[in-house]
Amino acid sequence: MKNSLVHNCQKLLGNITFTDSGNFYWSPHTKTIHYNLTALDTANGQWALMHETAHAQLGHLSYTNDVGLLKLEVAAWQEAVKLAEHFELSIDAEHIQECLNTYRDWLYARSTCPTCELNSLQVGETEYVCLNCSTQWFVSQSRFCRPYRMQSRDKKTPPGLPQTMFV
Repeated sequence: MKNSLVHNCQKLLGNITFTDSGNFYWSPHTKTIHYNLTALDTANGQWALMHETAHAQLGHLSYTNDVGLLKLEVAAWQEAVKLAEHFELSIDAEHIQECLNTYRDWLYARSTCPTCELNSLQVGETEYVCLNCSTQWFVSQSRFCRPYRMQSRDKKTPPGLPQTMFV
């Protein structure tokens, strides 16, 4: 089943490369879907392959803000459900919500003000500003790391200068 599922996805997309790399993710830069062949023995692995294939099928390239990433994830799961039906699979709705919750939790942690702990506004790709207390902080571009927030010590210091601290 697992090799045929990958083969069928490859036939569907044609110009996309599939490679067994131990993890599931879509790389738009190399037009490659990475998957874990061993995990394809499980429903979760098959669902992950459907999800990453959906990213490729939808042409997802990048995102410019955290909410944009969440929108891409929602769209990929919606498309994955359709794709799974095409391959006579069914994706558990609770699994989808659990996956989306990891992104929601990540977004919430990044957008929480390190000073007053209220949710705040993303004003740049890696920059947030609190509407309540005016604190400004920066977060990592990576979606795979813990959401560290670097707060400017001096509000007059331009972004990128070394007067920052981890909070």
